[in-house]
Amino acid sequence: MNLSTLALVLLAGLAGPLLAAPRCARVPVVVGEILVGVAVGHTGAGWVNADDPILSFVASAGFALVMLVAGSHVPLRDSALRVASGRGVLLAAVVGVLSVPAGLGVAALVGTGHGLLYAVLLASSSAALVMPVIDEAKPGTPPVIAMIVQVAIADTACIVALPLAEDPARAGHAALRALAVIAVGAVWFLVLRRLHADGLVERAHELSKTRHFGLELRIALIVLFGLAGLAQLVGVSVMLAGFVAGLVLAAVGEPRRLAKQLFAVTDGFLSPVFFVWLGASLDLRALGRHPEMLVLAVLLAVGTVVVHGATRVLGQPLSLAVLAGAQLGVPVAAVTIGSREQLLAPGEGGAMLAAALVSVAVTGWAARSATRSSTQQRRSA
Repeated sequence: MNLSTLALVLLAGLAGPLLAAPRCARVPVVVGEILVGVAVGHTGAGWVNADDPILSFVASAGFALVMLVAGSHVPLRDSALRVASGRGVLLAAVVGVLSVPAGLGVAALVGTGHGLLYAVLLASSSAALVMPVIDEAKPGTPPVIAMIVQVAIADTACIVALPLAEDPARAGHAALRALAVIAVGAVWFLVLRRLHADGLVERAHELSKTRHFGLELRIALIVLFGLAGLAQLVGVSVMLAGFVAGLVLAAVGEPRRLAKQLFAVTDGFLSPVFFVWLGASLDLRALGRHPEMLVLAVLLAVGTVVVHGATRVLGQPLSLAVLAGAQLGVPVAAVTIGSREQLLAPGEGGAMLAAALVSVAVTGWAARSATRSSTQQRRSA
């Protein structure tokens, strides 16, 4: 790999913003990046070699940053969430319970034996996709607040459970390794909270702002890659390290300056590299050679809508119930981990990602419906 390859990857990543530009479509940027990665990678022209170790290394850093940003979007400090926490927990629990038989049933139908993995995929949500929709619509109704709690719980629980479900034979060891990463993240949270209490963080922030040092971003990246390095050392995905680091930021409060810096380095550089690399690493032609994987993609996509839509019986509006099923981070992590560890059958990774993209399309409709409903409520108020 040379710098021209990196330029090609970033050029390919421009497909994401181009597809996402029409506001009526609400296509997430990552969808276009993955699709163009498929076109220039193993499935398509072969211009991008996803097996290149340098590109894989940069993509891993991007994966960690993507998960940090996703974790930082979990609204842990929102006081309104405490009011609807009970209902949000109930919604997440119902979806989780329904996902287990659904996932086992899907695995039995396609014969992969990955029922627990499919259950985690079906139950998962994505705060990184849902929260921007909620922020734009700005509804403050109890069903919306309950859905935010539901998404936060599902996002966190599924990311922790994913490595255990993907390789159940080593679940005990995987759990201990995951706990080690979580414990280090908890220690960093305590340290950071103490630094905030002593006023050191604010003083460092003012110094960095006055002298243009970029200390906030430097420290955040040091912690992130330190946790990611620990995760790699003990054999855990950098996904968990990134998400834990993001939750710490969400818990202590992410400074607006740091949020802008993270946005620049993630969305402007490492995130498109990761998603184009991910698309390039997939061989979707295997779906054609293995028709059962096409069935898997359909079942996962339909199952996601059904298990989340089932919360309608609890009084949750259908658009919000389906919107809570927006998922991309967990399926992407499942494909990344499964491909690296060679845990997936041929075409299975492509099927899981295809199902996730279908769920994003469906939740695009849900987002438009939720936003339209919120607008009508504000006008009638």
